[in-house]
Amino acid sequence: MDVTLERVRSGLREARYLTTPRVETALFLTLTLEKPLLAEGPAGAGKTELGKVLAGMLGAELLRLQCYEGLDEARALFEWNYQKQLLRIQADRGEGRHWDDVAHDVFSPDFLLERPLLRAITSPRKVVLLIDEIDKADPEFEAFLLEVLSDFQVSVPELGTLTARQRPIVVLTSNRTRDLHDALKRRCLYHWIDYPDVRRVAAIIRRRVPDSAGPLADQVAAGVARLRHLDLAKPPGIAEAISWAGALQVLGAGELDAVSAERTAGAVLKYSEDLATMRRTGFVALTGRND
Repeated sequence: MDVTLERVRSGLREARYLTTPRVETALFLTLTLEKPLLAEGPAGAGKTELGKVLAGMLGAELLRLQCYEGLDEARALFEWNYQKQLLRIQADRGEGRHWDDVAHDVFSPDFLLERPLLRAITSPRKVVLLIDEIDKADPEFEAFLLEVLSDFQVSVPELGTLTARQRPIVVLTSNRTRDLHDALKRRCLYHWIDYPDVRRVAAIIRRRVPDSAGPLADQVAAGVARLRHLDLAKPPGIAEAISWAGALQVLGAGELDAVSAERTAGAVLKYSEDLATMRRTGFVALTGRND
């Protein structure tokens, strides 16, 4: 893809991603400067979708590394296929070969299980590497990423240093549950993604749920905005808005009222505490009516 701002804009539209000039510019600079993009914002604002849409737009493979507490280098980079190694050792011993002869063979790329980071480096084609929710990983793993994102190379003791054949396109996301190290931020372009306003959410719903009838998309978007003002354990994001509209459409609801809102609450609220909060508040509050 010959990268221009207009091509990025049209690519996003073809992917049915409701774009903004800020998003277009951020992705254009990411592709042009070949720097990682760090997208921060509240959960459910659409950060992960950026990586997915970017891969679809470029026709590139998407490699996703989901971060979590306790994630270490081995789980992100590679593991040796111990079962396959053991079978090979047993077969070679049956043929009378000694360990010194076998060791070189079993510690070769044929016995390597590539995890997302290593696969992004060894891939012969350009890929999109999505490092999702980096704020959930431990600071030690964040520090390990610094070398990878600086030089796009990793060291495998048995094989040496492996350098990227094609520099991957990297998107990191963070829900900002903790502050990331300045050294990591310096290596990235930065983009803040907040919840879109009601009008934009309604437009997204219409794109993703084309059959949402009449005023339904607007009412769902407004209802989701009202939910975010309540004291909820998990405020709904864009995905929940789309799911809610889809559920209402399948049930044949032409508009959002208290009855249909309560029947489909499980599509937008995912914690029992939040459902209880909504029942105390009254589902009619989601409709903006007083009756």
